Amino acid sequence: MAVDPVNVSEFQELARQNLPKMYYDFFSGGAEDQYTLKDNIKAFQRITFQPKILVDVNNINVSTTILGYKISAPIMIAPTSLHKFAHPEGEVATARAAASCNTIMVLSFSSTCTIEEVASSCDAIRFFQLYVYKRRDVSAKLVERAERNGFKAIVLTADTPRIGRREADIKNKMVAPKLKNLEGLLSVDVDSEGGSKLEAFVSQTMDPSLSWKDIGWLKSITNLPILIKGVLTAEDAKKAVEVGFDGIIVSNHGARQLDYTPATISVLEEVVQAVGGKVPVLLDGGVRRGTDVFKALALGAQAVLVGRPVIYGLAAKGESGVRRTIEMLKDELELTMALNGCCCIKDITRSHVRTERDRLKSLL
Repeated sequence: MAVDPVNVSEFQELARQNLPKMYYDFFSGGAEDQYTLKDNIKAFQRITFQPKILVDVNNINVSTTILGYKISAPIMIAPTSLHKFAHPEGEVATARAAASCNTIMVLSFSSTCTIEEVASSCDAIRFFQLYVYKRRDVSAKLVERAERNGFKAIVLTADTPRIGRREADIKNKMVAPKLKNLEGLLSVDVDSEGGSKLEAFVSQTMDPSLSWKDIGWLKSITNLPILIKGVLTAEDAKKAVEVGFDGIIVSNHGARQLDYTPATISVLEEVVQAVGGKVPVLLDGGVRRGTDVFKALALGAQAVLVGRPVIYGLAAKGESGVRRTIEMLKDELELTMALNGCCCIKDITRSHVRTERDRLKSLL
């Protein structure tokens, strides 16, 4: 008799067993040598706790607020593409799980369910991830549809002027999916000349000229708050605040773009310090435990976003797998808070963790 997973990482093996190799490789793989893919997880493991003892932790509250919206825990669902490659119900199943967990899902622009299908599937707070196309009217139409269908924010992914070199996708000749959100707006017929058809689609449709000067255009086409995803440096964080973004997501695209970028948790603190509390800072990349969530909060993030574990839960057990993934992380966070002497999110402080940089300073 199969044993149910006891942590979110155990869903990955179930997903591997359930999925065709091409799809599993697509979801699990990173860019080139996959150094950053591994380091996103390992960097969390290099951070240790400094717990406070003899604190009354009889009542723990893990809820928080993001852009004015209350959620059950600081754990959101990151934008990941092609959920129907993981499960027949696709993003609709993920959205329902997010709603039942009372958290925010960021719907990928490359979802296999439409904006309208996800919006009508359940009542929940949702954000929409945007890429900017060479044809700006396509991007504008997607933003308009998201706003009309009740999405509460736009998340601009800003680290993809070109798609990263994902060698498993090249070997597998990864298919270019039919993106339902683009039907009637943009052709998805591409000439890949061998290799990844997904890479060919991105190179032929995405706008590599997108720059800081274009953010004014994006702000002009929506009344929704806009977050920028892909920030890894204090310099870019300051620019993001200057041009008017409403939030920052520290992200290296799940290590799928430029290999040998730093693990996101290792640069979170410098981004938080650069922003100086002007806008919320979130983090994605490498979160596999409630202890990881706590560490990110201690270093200044207001919440984390979880990508691959959600996909693995979806592939393993559908909607219930996604729901269980979020619940596991939430339960682990609650336990971690209790053992660190924290009753609520605001009790989590920088003094609760010790980083590699802290250890180096202590030796000087």
